[in-house]
Amino acid sequence: MVAICMAVFFTTVALLAWLIFFPVARTRIGGWCARNHHAVVAGLSRIATRAASQANGSSAMVLHAGGALGQRLYRQRYLLLGTLLLTGLPSWLILHFRQQVALDGFDPPEVAAASTQIIELMRGERLVPPPPLPPEVFVVAQATRAQLGAQAVIPEKIASADRRWNLIDPDLQQRVLAIYRIMREQHGYEMALVEGYRSPERQAELAREGKATRAGPGQSCHQYGLAVDSAPLRDGKLQWDMADPWTRRGYALYGQLAQQAGLRWGGTWKKLKDYVHVETEHACRNARRAAGRL
Repeated sequence: MVAICMAVFFTTVALLAWLIFFPVARTRIGGWCARNHHAVVAGLSRIATRAASQANGSSAMVLHAGGALGQRLYRQRYLLLGTLLLTGLPSWLILHFRQQVALDGFDPPEVAAASTQIIELMRGERLVPPPPLPPEVFVVAQATRAQLGAQAVIPEKIASADRRWNLIDPDLQQRVLAIYRIMREQHGYEMALVEGYRSPERQAELAREGKATRAGPGQSCHQYGLAVDSAPLRDGKLQWDMADPWTRRGYALYGQLAQQAGLRWGGTWKKLKDYVHVETEHACRNARRAAGRL
């Protein structure tokens, strides 16, 4: 009996997961129910009538069987609880820690195509960084920070940030440049590097202020050349205002492409979201471990 209950439980969980994660399944089931509405209602009515006619003669049997089943379930309560945790905990963790659930083989077509193009770009020609922007672009952007308020995603003190591509890890550099090209050619967004390598001294200064980062010296991926900050460029100005639909869409595309390129995007963080930030998470963890900063 316990085995039957567990089989029913697993089947129910699988069906619910199928309906939750696959919109096509929901559409097909809904369409079938709509087409066969009268047949479904009639069938349910017959089942209900038959069950009602048998209820009087079967009540004692049901109560006895229910009591026996309850006793068996109580004896196996720890096994059932463990099964529930094993099946439910992974799904809860995925939904809790990720903004968007992505299942292998079921990516949106445009995102999957972009992912394939990123791989092709990295395997093909070596991408060359764009020429640096005039320093005035970053001075103006820093000056507009106070005007934009809470909707701004401007990093702190970007006028003095390091934007030398040669100090960025070569693998990360190529991934980011591939993202830049797709953003420009497929979506019409010109992206600009805001900050790459960050010295321990600058990291300590930003951490003390606590607005842009809480990581101390040696704890940020920027110190190892394994993180970059980027922003969309429009009419010669860096765009930060998340209240603007064009800017908001640009950062969303940037984040999607970064994740498809195997990078971690700061826009998915639960606290202190950093929409401009991408990093190579595993390489950074190894670098921090080697430096004794974990």
